[in-house]
Amino acid sequence: MPHQLADLRYARHLTASDAAPEHEGEYEYTHFTGDLGAIQAEHARFSESVFTDVALERGSLRYARFSDVWLRDVRWVGTDVSDTGWQDVEMLIGALAGVDAGGAGLRRVRFEGCKFESVNFRAAVLREVEFVDCVLRNTDFGQAKLTKVGFAGSSLDEIDFTGATLSEVDLRGTRTLRVAGSLEALRGATVSPAQLMDLAAAFARQIGLVVAE
Repeated sequence: MPHQLADLRYARHLTASDAAPEHEGEYEYTHFTGDLGAIQAEHARFSESVFTDVALERGSLRYARFSDVWLRDVRWVGTDVSDTGWQDVEMLIGALAGVDAGGAGLRRVRFEGCKFESVNFRAAVLREVEFVDCVLRNTDFGQAKLTKVGFAGSSLDEIDFTGATLSEVDLRGTRTLRVAGSLEALRGATVSPAQLMDLAAAFARQIGLVVAE
């Protein structure tokens, strides 16, 4: 996927807008920028559109759909994006804090250089999703379904996979891997031998195994 706005195949068709999206709005070839505040854009649809240098605080995009959307330098705080749909989306250098993405569906989505703080992906469905060079703290994937998901170069701190279904989830490229809750939730993931050794003490505690000289 392109890393610069000018490299997008639809870049020349974009129309700039500093107005916040609206409820049930239809947006195609739209370039959003600036502080959009606490938007109310539930059920909105975005296709072949761009968000750059955008700030969203509170507000709701619940049930919105994002298709072939590119985002760079976005900051979302306390925004409700639960039950949204994301397909063929790339987000670069973003910051998400206290965002609710519960029940969202993500397919062919790439996050690169993003920071996630207390983000809720509970019961979400992620397929072919990449977290590249990201930081994820206190992120909740509980009851979610993750298929072909990777975390190359990312730091995972207190990540909760409780009740999640993992298939072809690759954790080998993570910089740090600290899991909250039961380690049984990692069933279906792939880790490196070194990561397994790092997790050994936690596995021992979980099953009540005492390790002593």
